[in-house]
This record gives sequence, structure tokens and C-alpha cells, in this order.
Amino acid sequence: MSLQIIGPGFGRTGTKTTKTALEHLGFGPCHHMYEVFENPPQVAHWTAIAAGETVDMRDVFAGYRSQIDWPGAHVWRETAKAFPDAKVLLTMRPEESWWRSYSKTIGKFMKHFKNLEVPPHIFEMACAMETLVDNGTFGGRPNDKETVLAAYRQRKADVEAEIAADRLLVFDVAEGWEPLCAFLDVPVPDAPFPHENKKEDFWAALGGEPQD
Repeated sequence: MSLQIIGPGFGRTGTKTTKTALEHLGFGPCHHMYEVFENPPQVAHWTAIAAGETVDMRDVFAGYRSQIDWPGAHVWRETAKAFPDAKVLLTMRPEESWWRSYSKTIGKFMKHFKNLEVPPHIFEMACAMETLVDNGTFGGRPNDKETVLAAYRQRKADVEAEIAADRLLVFDVAEGWEPLCAFLDVPVPDAPFPHENKKEDFWAALGGEPQD
């Protein structure tokens, strides 16, 4: 099995919904942060990457047909090279809407995780994310709105500059099945487009939302 879809979009851009949609279309299993949480051995790949070690993306994504969300989104360049025939699906949403969602979920979790009671592998994954995303992508300012939104815009600019147009779809889940299915050259299913991972679902998976 080889990766067929690469997702460089940040978390909270409809990635859980997109994961469900891709698996419905036959592109599963789809790698996502939830996959890492549910498969503790996955964490070793990301701690190694955070430590600057060379990691074979074919090992990281072995057994997956698609990848969406962090942590995979952090290594999109490496993954695009390792799987040159894979299509690139950049999930986006209006930036103010994305910021509200990110700041109340991922951003808040990363701010508090060292004081939360979470399983050891989730703690280790959060430490890796602190290195890769908080300090790497967001320059050590993961709760500064302007810094984070600038990185959000830069990701789109970088992907569009480096990925051939015929290999790339910039996708908002609000668009539903049609553009996704056209891009993947599959029929539109006779089923509602999924809608998943609301704020409450995010915190339920982590044992509850901390108080500020």
C-alpha cells in the first residue's frame, strides 16, 4: 500500500471531516492525529523527526492510503518527494473561523498539556508538536493571533508555489463532495458529506477541556 493523498493543511481545517470523507471514498486508512493517539507506536516516528533525525516517510505512513492533519502536515515536502505520484489535498477554511477553532482547541491544549493528565504517549506527542509546530511553524508564539495567521497564510503560499497545479486541490469542506471527487476521479457518493470533530468532540478525546 502506498500513500495516494498528502494533506499539508493545519489541524482544525476540517481534517477529521476530510479523513472520514476520504475513507468513505476508499482512500483509507487515513493518517491523522487521531491515528497517532490510537496507535502509540506511531509516536516514535514523530519524536525522531522532532529530534532532527532522518526518517523514511515510507515507514512513517506504511499501511496508509492517505494523510491529513498534523503531525503529517508538518512533513508535507518530504512526503511529496517520497510519494511523487500522490495528490496533494490542502484543507483550508476562512482564517478568522480557523483561528477561533484552533485557539479554543489545539492552541489551548498545547498551552496547558504539561499540566494535564493525559496518557504518556499523548504527552510525548505533544512535546514533539511543541518542537515541530509551536516552535517551528509558529516561531515560538503559538498563541499570538497575527503570528499564527501569518503562518497559516504562508502554508498555502508555499504549497501553491511548490506543488504542480494539476497535482493540487485547495479544499474547503464546506464545498462538499463535488470538487473532492472530481479531483480524485471517483464518483460522488449517494450519502451526505460528513461533519465531524466539533470543539466538544476534540476535548472529549482528551479527557475534558481545561479551565483558563
